[in-house]
Amino acid sequence: MVNLRDQVWEILQDVYDPEIPLNIADLGLVYDLKVSETGEVDILMTLTSPGCPVGPMIADEIRQRLMSLQEIRDVRVEFTFDPLWTPDRISQEGREALRAFGFPI
Repeated sequence: MVNLRDQVWEILQDVYDPEIPLNIADLGLVYDLKVSETGEVDILMTLTSPGCPVGPMIADEIRQRLMSLQEIRDVRVEFTFDPLWTPDRISQEGREALRAFGFPI
């Protein structure tokens, strides 16, 4: 049986940065994920650049998708730029996917 944290992580792997054809998990944008026993989710994440205008859109999509899980009571998404995101945070799977799309990684 998949636990709630794993279910949340699976959903985050279906949330994509609209500017890069890769999900936020493989991009390494999620810095911290906490899921309480009472169904509260706290996500600390970043964006590929501090001036990225899609942050609110990504946060709304995360909230909407996670709230579809019956066990989830609340979702909080906080953005940080400390440390700044770098391509070094991209997972190996993400690097392979980006190469397939023609991105030089």
